[in-house]
Amino acid sequence: MIKQIQTIAFYTLIEALRNRLMWLIVLVALTGIGLSGFLGEIAITESRQVQVALLATFLRFSAVFLLATFVVTSMVRELNDKGLELVLSLPLPRAGYLLGKLTGFAALAIVPALLFGLLTLFFTPSTQTALWTISLISELWIVAAFSLLCVLSFNQSMAALSAVMAFYLLSRSIAALLLIGKGPLGANTLSQQVINFILDIIAALLPRLDNFTRTEWLVYHNGTWAVLLPLLAQTGIYLALLSGAALFDLYRKNL
Repeated sequence: MIKQIQTIAFYTLIEALRNRLMWLIVLVALTGIGLSGFLGEIAITESRQVQVALLATFLRFSAVFLLATFVVTSMVRELNDKGLELVLSLPLPRAGYLLGKLTGFAALAIVPALLFGLLTLFFTPSTQTALWTISLISELWIVAAFSLLCVLSFNQSMAALSAVMAFYLLSRSIAALLLIGKGPLGANTLSQQVINFILDIIAALLPRLDNFTRTEWLVYHNGTWAVLLPLLAQTGIYLALLSGAALFDLYRKNL
């Protein structure tokens, strides 16, 4: 089955390259450089730090959005064209197909992460750039796995992409929501306690993407390799959970 997984992953990557996704990634990179340079020039103080922060934020979100959009549209198109049924009619287990797709999307995620990481190399030390790039790859892998799960669950582009964006934004902001709810200004009422309890449950289920690909590593150069270990462990755990959920959903489908 390993050979079959490699074949599906290879053609998934070829599909992305033929869809001119690389041109879009390059366009996003050029746009990020232009916007960050313009805003950095008009900044009154710490123009270089402002430029790096804006560039890193723009590139990170663009990479997530481009990858999620491609995964969703590619899978929905394959479902609508009956490509999935054709592939599974061959002597290929569903697990092989799913892992092949996920491997292809994971390989594709490395492309924008490396390109965007090289752009930050002009502003920050190589160690911080490497740390930021590896963390971005891990973040994109989680997004790709969740996007694949959403497509198999909803079978519609808009619903799946909306769910992915909601998942990403909530995972990015859950720490701030917890801080606001438990801060000194929070009302100690029953409704507030219920909200905080719900937020605690959501925070326990979601990955802490706010700890991934931190902009402050590039701005203040305070990132260390020690912070990468829990991020990689978290990536492995969520990849296993999301892949298992997607595999369960795929096996229960009557194709």
